[in-house]
Amino acid sequence: MELLNHMSYFVEVVKAKTFRGAAEALGMPNSTLSRKIGELEKTIGLRLLHRTTRKIELTEAGQIYYERCRRIVDEARLAHEQLGSMLAQPQGMLRISLPADFAIVVLAPFIREFAEHYPGIAFDFDLTPRNVDLVSEPFDLAIRMGTLPDSGLIARKLGSLPRYLYASPDYLASKGTPGHPDELSAHECLVMRPEKTTLWHLHSEKEKFSINASGRFQMNSIGMMRRLAAIGMGIAILPEPIVAEDVKRNELVRILSPFEADGVTIYALTETRLLPAKVQVFIEFIRSKLQGS
Repeated sequence: MELLNHMSYFVEVVKAKTFRGAAEALGMPNSTLSRKIGELEKTIGLRLLHRTTRKIELTEAGQIYYERCRRIVDEARLAHEQLGSMLAQPQGMLRISLPADFAIVVLAPFIREFAEHYPGIAFDFDLTPRNVDLVSEPFDLAIRMGTLPDSGLIARKLGSLPRYLYASPDYLASKGTPGHPDELSAHECLVMRPEKTTLWHLHSEKEKFSINASGRFQMNSIGMMRRLAAIGMGIAILPEPIVAEDVKRNELVRILSPFEADGVTIYALTETRLLPAKVQVFIEFIRSKLQGS
């Protein structure tokens, strides 16, 4: 048991990158923590850390040992959680990387309800579209939309959002309303990176079309695309829940119904299948909301 404790201290030091930060997280004096890591190094007969006045760095042996220790410590903690009451009322900080527009418009009301259900959980949100490193960065999970890059991460499908074509009333009054997908080639289309000219795959119950959509504007932000469409800069394919308020205010109008694009899939990404209770309940809660159950 003492060895497991020392291993958990070592994992905290590596995560915090300083003895002081780890000591504060663990609630123990810096000198005590340093002594315990020294005892661990003496027990296994290897130096695990290079120490400087400002930071610590892992030795080669320390990197290997950290990967093993982290998994052992996680499994031990999970065993305690799942045998106790924490699964019903989990505690702790939940650190999540989120795509900004989806989080602000769609997830925020769900998160409010989740927080009311689980008062023991605190939240740290990082709103970014980049592919965060769930191994070296302090995130419990990342939520992403659309096609996922190849990685060793575990992906869990949370749901799918329908996508339709939208334009502002001003744009349609100026440029005309397309009556068929073929007419999109004569319109300003707002497209996502990386391609300025891209195929839009549209379908109804009876027909399918692949349209070569092009325009002056390309971007990697749904929020920017939504805003440009609302101020009359072109036609966009957007997830229905994200533009629901714009449609209600008549700032955007759905066009070319009953045609639609393929839905965009929402995933929860984690580094391991062994999840703390706070992560498990969050994933299941958001999945139930996105799937409407």
